[in-house]
Amino acid sequence: MFVVDDRQDPARAADVAPAPGPRRVTRRRATRLIAPYLYLAPALILLVVWTYQPLVQAVQLSTYSWNLLPTAPMKPVGTANYERLLNLPAFWGSLWRTATLILGLLPFTVVLPVLIALASRRVRGRARTFYQALVFAPFLVAPVAAAAVWRWLLHPGSGFADQLLGSGRNWVYDADTAQPVIIVITGWQLLGFAVLVVWAGSAGISGDYSEAARVDGATPGQIRRWITLPLLSPTLLFLVLTTVLLSPTLSFPLIDSMTQGGPSQATTNIYYLLWDYAFHSFDAGLSAAAGVLLFAGFGLLAAVLVWISEKVAVHDD
Repeated sequence: MFVVDDRQDPARAADVAPAPGPRRVTRRRATRLIAPYLYLAPALILLVVWTYQPLVQAVQLSTYSWNLLPTAPMKPVGTANYERLLNLPAFWGSLWRTATLILGLLPFTVVLPVLIALASRRVRGRARTFYQALVFAPFLVAPVAAAAVWRWLLHPGSGFADQLLGSGRNWVYDADTAQPVIIVITGWQLLGFAVLVVWAGSAGISGDYSEAARVDGATPGQIRRWITLPLLSPTLLFLVLTTVLLSPTLSFPLIDSMTQGGPSQATTNIYYLLWDYAFHSFDAGLSAAAGVLLFAGFGLLAAVLVWISEKVAVHDD
């Protein structure tokens, strides 16, 4: 006698299971496409609200004449603010001083950090931690506090620098030395951050390259020249980019606390100039025009530096 088993095989049941409908497939695909943007939505919203919206408002404000008083009318002037700004000698002078500031800071943010990071490789154990903390400490000092201390150190007659050099010079309020003073103090503060970045970049370089080079008879100087420095090129180009883009901003607290852009505008860079137009001259339109040109100019510089970085930098693939 044969017994017929009416139970269905699970494997066979899976084979004959109905396929999902087209709506369900479309819904799954839409979910996969939307999910990454949902994760990015909070950051994108903040970026639009705090970056792109003020940028659009600055462009709009640059086409008006307004003295920042709520009761004063805003008069549309078109591109007159840009034309007036480009005809001001102070604008071109601030651009030159901004370029001088950037070039003066590059040794503090690129050259010295590399030398310090390479020299600190011989420091081991707890001494290395103390050494790193000592180098990074100036970056943690508030710029206003640093400005007060440095102004006391550079005070003519009673300052430590004057007693050491015996020059009797007013370093902060002399047009010939005010800009170098701002460069040195800003570089002193940024040095620790730059060294930390170089340390992080050198930590990512595999030691196999150095070992292979030693086996081939390379000297330590040759290893640094032909292996370490090329592999550090992305890090160094990043430091160049941050120096170019952030120098006017980072030096602003020191300039405002120590020199107020003087003497005779010797320390007035483009960032301080647009602030001066807005809150000293109360010319919001002119200040906004300077800000728009600042954004466009530094955006172009950033694009060029990123392009150079892609062409020149050596990456450890």
